[in-house]
Amino acid sequence: MIRVTLPPLGFVQIWRDAARLLASHDTPPESVIWSRDAAADLFGGGDPLPERDGPARVTAPASFQRLVETVLCHRDPQAPSWLYQALHRHQRDLRALFNPADPLTRRLEELAKPVRREIHKMHAFVRFRELPAAGPRRSFGAWFEPEHAILEAATPFFAKRFADMDWMIATPQGVARFDGRLTFHPPAPRPDLPEDASEALWGTYFANIFNPARLAVKAMQSEMPRKYWSNLPETRLIPEMLAGADARVAAMRAAMPTDTPARAQRILNRQAPQMDLQRPQTLAEAQHQAAACRRCGLCEAATQTVWGEGPPDAPLMIVGEAPGDAEDLSGRPFVGPAGQLLREELARAEIGPTWLTNAVKHFKFTPRGKRRLHQNPTRGEISHCRWWLDLEREMVRPKLTVALGASAAFALTGSAAPLTPRRGRIEPATDGGPVLLTWHPSRILRLPTPDQPAARAELAADLATAREVLARIEAG
Repeated sequence: MIRVTLPPLGFVQIWRDAARLLASHDTPPESVIWSRDAAADLFGGGDPLPERDGPARVTAPASFQRLVETVLCHRDPQAPSWLYQALHRHQRDLRALFNPADPLTRRLEELAKPVRREIHKMHAFVRFRELPAAGPRRSFGAWFEPEHAILEAATPFFAKRFADMDWMIATPQGVARFDGRLTFHPPAPRPDLPEDASEALWGTYFANIFNPARLAVKAMQSEMPRKYWSNLPETRLIPEMLAGADARVAAMRAAMPTDTPARAQRILNRQAPQMDLQRPQTLAEAQHQAAACRRCGLCEAATQTVWGEGPPDAPLMIVGEAPGDAEDLSGRPFVGPAGQLLREELARAEIGPTWLTNAVKHFKFTPRGKRRLHQNPTRGEISHCRWWLDLEREMVRPKLTVALGASAAFALTGSAAPLTPRRGRIEPATDGGPVLLTWHPSRILRLPTPDQPAARAELAADLATAREVLARIEAG
């Protein structure tokens, strides 16, 4: 039986060297005793480690090495043994470490979870107090009592955060010192740290951000467990704040204004629907009501509603995604660069009267300096605007509709499936009419220059298909 004893500090490297050596000799896990207690060696004895590497090549993924660094911090005495079991088994079964249902993998993750949580708590709850400094750098000290041996795993965070000062963090497991270089030392008695003048200011801030109306004691204790309270000066204020919470809430209610601010009515007036309650009977009435549409938030930033245009009895309707910057300013659909490309292809395809419109009637954008960058509408915004599109389709009664792009296809067919395998096909609209799917011209303009001719040819081919389909429909 081989016994390996891990020291209180530097145990990760000792475990890693020993485990690699043992695994290279294919030493079974049951032949190794992992111990953290040096005193046990005085009575237990055991065979020494092999002097050199064995014939087997030992491998482990980087994720397992990170797991080792975390799990070894856990106070469970079985943690080193379980890690070696996992490493030994990985040499034969490369998939076992990545199986979350495996009992050993699950057990190691259960050990790692509280260690990660305690490292996070240490980063949040260490309270430094200033110490007399002999040199030009300020010096600080802190005392922290972790449940697991996380000192070496957690303190590199402080070395990065407080690199311009000297500091010391003492724990029951050891002491971390930083003077430009991070070193670890055996445990020492709890230092006598002085009171810090900034603690009173911190306490005042802590008391003032406390909102008694949102008091949740269990949530607070979950985020700030009681075991850390002894080293947190602000926790002295918590009992008094909890005791006075009800009185403070009552005072807050009494101080609330009884009259509605005047600005509230102005906001309500602006947000109130300005549409006529009656359903429009003509395209002109629908356009008039759409100008005051507030079905979604897009109307707040857009310049105006961009309604469709074309002969009201056009046999073909073309539906784009949403107005762009040029359309928003002019109030007309398809007048920007993408619209010009579309109009050129429509003329080349010799398609007759066409109603041009968009699935969404307001321009959606993100301001970037003086520019307004186009943003795709969400499915919710498309659904809100579908009411207007349905009105247009009912009143124009197109024999065929062409959907430009995925947003228009979703608005017309209700399907959010990828457009690439659907392009060039005819699908039924939600009202049953035929819809031909093709690219949006703006997509063609966004493609790399060498790829644009092919995509434009596909758009032209689809428009030619639309012309042929219309001819067959009209011929009966």
